[in-house]
Amino acid sequence: MERNRKENGVLSTVAELFDLPADVVAGLPRLEMVGSRQLYVEHHAGILSYSEERIDLNTTAGVLSVRGEGLSLLAMTAEELRLGGRIERVEWVR
Repeated sequence: MERNRKENGVLSTVAELFDLPADVVAGLPRLEMVGSRQLYVEHHAGILSYSEERIDLNTTAGVLSVRGEGLSLLAMTAEELRLGGRIERVEWVR
């Protein structure tokens, strides 16, 4: 527990020093939804499963499960990806 406090303190200090949000410095995933038609994810660690009804993404915070209809990968780089289709549910699976 003490280690987590120290790590959080270091992240906060670095974030303040560079005027960045702490979640960006920590490499945590960032999600942005555009209605129910697109999902943008920064800081992913790859696709674990892929179908038109379900896409599971690996992230530093756990598995992100996206469910819907007609799901597809619109764009992907090493750091970010964009999914399209009719998104019905987005949830963290621990």
